Amino acid sequence: MLDARTIDTLFPADLPEPAHWEQRYPPRDLPAGAQVTRLAPSPTGFVHIGGIYAGLINRAVAHHTGGRYLVRIEDTDQSRQVEGAIEQFNRAFDYFGLPADTTTAVGDYGPYLQSARQEIYLGYVRALLRAGHAYLCFATQQELADIRRRQEGAKVPTGYYGDWAIWRDADPGDISAELAKGAPYVVRFRSPASQGARRAFTDAIRGRLEHDDNRNDVVILKSSDNALRLPTYHFAHVVDDHLMRVNLVIRGEEWISSVPVHLQLFEALGFEPPVYAHIAPLMKQIQGGKRKLSKRKDPESTVDFYLSEGYPAEPVLYYLRGLANGRLAELLPAEALLEPIRLEECGVAGPLVDLVKLEGISADHIATLSSEQILTAVREWALSYDPDLVPVLDAERVLALAAVDVERVGVDNPRKDLRKWSDFRDAYGFFFPELFTLVAAGDERLGGLDEDLVRAFAKDFAAQYEELDDPQAWFDQIRTLAAEHGFAATPKEFKKNPDAYPGSIREASQLIRVALTGSTRSPDLFAVARTLGRTEVLRRVGGLIA
Repeated sequence: MLDARTIDTLFPADLPEPAHWEQRYPPRDLPAGAQVTRLAPSPTGFVHIGGIYAGLINRAVAHHTGGRYLVRIEDTDQSRQVEGAIEQFNRAFDYFGLPADTTTAVGDYGPYLQSARQEIYLGYVRALLRAGHAYLCFATQQELADIRRRQEGAKVPTGYYGDWAIWRDADPGDISAELAKGAPYVVRFRSPASQGARRAFTDAIRGRLEHDDNRNDVVILKSSDNALRLPTYHFAHVVDDHLMRVNLVIRGEEWISSVPVHLQLFEALGFEPPVYAHIAPLMKQIQGGKRKLSKRKDPESTVDFYLSEGYPAEPVLYYLRGLANGRLAELLPAEALLEPIRLEECGVAGPLVDLVKLEGISADHIATLSSEQILTAVREWALSYDPDLVPVLDAERVLALAAVDVERVGVDNPRKDLRKWSDFRDAYGFFFPELFTLVAAGDERLGGLDEDLVRAFAKDFAAQYEELDDPQAWFDQIRTLAAEHGFAATPKEFKKNPDAYPGSIREASQLIRVALTGSTRSPDLFAVARTLGRTEVLRRVGGLIA
């Protein structure tokens, strides 16, 4: 073990002692039982929808208990950092209404960017070295690879531990010699666990868990040849959770195996450990079973999918809360969004993400909004994801409002074909002349009707068309014209003698429907025609004549 004087030479002379940070970040003045939680994404990739899921649980639990919710960016792995990831985090959290109680840059217990906390970590690493809980390791990559090969040959667990930890109990003279040569080193934690030791802890979701204790001498400070001396994730998160006074760590179940080493670090540093709660991952139904939602395989796993598709935040949050606690899915959204999330009700089997169900929830939500609210939201979405739609909405605001009102205002069961904002073009785009392509007589959507018949029918319709107020009287124009052109009065008549007619009243009305909307399915044809207005109706029917 190195003497304290040698250890101190490895660090800046003015490096504050741990006592300085304990005073700088005192225990929080919060009510009894208040939970301080944190979400700790790494900018090595864009945030997964599971990050929003974890964030809403963390935030809900903290706020329900009168605590605090933090977002801490764990960017100690600088080599793998993805450009724009932090901006995407902020965009996602803002969209879903999950901002931290303080910003990532400043705050009473900040900064919340780990790369800005280097001085803090170094002070605690030095303290562990002085206490003999950590040591310098000069093992090269080649030596580490050789150790692994020999362990595999001996059929023993791989890792840097016990007799395999070649610098664990090195002679101080050998260490000093390496330092004199300027050899690079890392700082490793000296694991206190003996072979075969077990460690138990209580998980707030899963109850009592027991695992093999950690016996690896994990790296806690990265190589000295790096210009920016940063700790590893294991060490940084322990120091930060302590100084930020986090007392409840809610995170994914993939971190359960790391709990033993984390508890060892808390003990070595003399810190009170937080309570851990490990949530099950979001899953996807596949043939024959289910699997974790994958960033590589599943577009719906990424937050940007929900933003680019234009899912409103409220139904997504309502749906995710229902996945966390099943009872919330049985409540109305407005009520469910205010109810607490209870950790004891979080299951240990990963909940399934069902986009069909989410779209149904989203459609129900959108159906409750006013036309003004819908258009405002669509325009805001389109600014980023469909910019060509924006000038159309701006120029045709009155038409847009009238279009959205069709079969939504004054009806018992409003239309629900708008499930997300990206559906707007398909659901309402045909109302706008700028977005509509005229239909020709030979179009396949007309069901194979003879082109000459289509032209003749359209020509007569245009010549006789009246913009009537009564829906039945308006439709009688099509009915009368259909009889004149030999269409059967009912589908049943046509079915009895198909060779006698070109079609029925259904095919005749479809002819006008396709001409006006470009689709064989549309809202009420009378309402569509009234919204378009006489001039536009005649222009579109004229496309069949040309």
